[in-house]
Amino acid sequence: MALRCRIFDFCMSLAVLFHVSCVEMLRGDDVPFDQGTVLVKAGSNVQQIRLALDTVEESQREGLEFLLRYMPQRDLTSLSSEFLLEHVRFAYTAWKGASWAKQVPKDIFLNNILPYVSINERRDAWRKGFYEHFQSMIKGLESPGMAAARLNQVIFPMFGVKYSTKRKKADQSPFETLESGLASCTGLSIMLIDACRAVGIPARFVGTPLWSDGSGNHSWVEIWDNGWHFTGAAEPVGDALDRAWFTGRAAKADGSSHEHAIYAVSYRHTPIPFPMVWKRGADYVYSVNVTDRYTALDKSLPKGYVHLMLRTVDETTGNRCSSPVQLQDQRGQVVFEGTTKDERFDANDHLTAAVKRGTTYQLSIPLASGERLVKTLTVETGGQMVQVEVPSDE
Repeated sequence: MALRCRIFDFCMSLAVLFHVSCVEMLRGDDVPFDQGTVLVKAGSNVQQIRLALDTVEESQREGLEFLLRYMPQRDLTSLSSEFLLEHVRFAYTAWKGASWAKQVPKDIFLNNILPYVSINERRDAWRKGFYEHFQSMIKGLESPGMAAARLNQVIFPMFGVKYSTKRKKADQSPFETLESGLASCTGLSIMLIDACRAVGIPARFVGTPLWSDGSGNHSWVEIWDNGWHFTGAAEPVGDALDRAWFTGRAAKADGSSHEHAIYAVSYRHTPIPFPMVWKRGADYVYSVNVTDRYTALDKSLPKGYVHLMLRTVDETTGNRCSSPVQLQDQRGQVVFEGTTKDERFDANDHLTAAVKRGTTYQLSIPLASGERLVKTLTVETGGQMVQVEVPSDE
């Protein structure tokens, strides 16, 4: 009897250990899809979610369950079965039909092609129309990076969409951007991401709440092509990725600072909410900290040199304007020249010069009248901004 009890106790101990191990194994991404929990969370929208689950093609069920498993509550209670099934169907069609399909692992597809949303934007049914419209534009291209660069060159001028601080709101959906023709870096990034995902290119939303020099926040796009690469939406650099006006600032980001780090959005839940500065307090968008990849791009200036940012504005309208400028040292030698950025460019994209700290320069700007506007300045700190009002050309 005692032996039987000891055997029983031993078996029970094994059972407990097995149960604990299973619980540990099932935490995080290993937890299976729980249809009952999802249906309860759907509330009054339960019939639509149930209909989607009952009618999805079996080969696409994993994708639908992935979406439902990580779906924000606002979507579980509002999205229709038709909306979900169309997104899932065309996501699989684009992924399987892409010439680079075998290069894209399933987990990248699920998290970076399949999702119908990037952040908190309005939920548009963009997938089918974008697939049909953009598929021909990337025909013959063999890599997702090249295809993304091509879309970035083509889609914005095609639809007359441009960057503007006069956009209606920061977090515009792609259809809202197409309707207005204006968007911030956030809206432009959402549109490029959706265009990429529609044709089977893995893409995700990236941004920082505040550059480490205090010059503002920014959003951009990362493309997966055997690793993640970045580009500015509506700011193509030919067919190249990993080149942008903000590279220098990104290289100075601080991954240990919530405010100055760089984050990439993840549809799959992570421990880090994505910091949406346009909707502070919202915690249903998730992210990963990718700062280290950008700080690795740091190209240090020569000792004693710092960056000086230059900006000109029309004295009548207050809008940024494009002006040729020169910097001369105290001997009258030109040490830098370039053209300031007007309203077509991101609000944080400034003409930037590398200059000696503590040195006095003459800033010279030719005017339409034939005269020159001259300003004396001394560079005291890195990241210093000099703004000059110039007379209107009229």
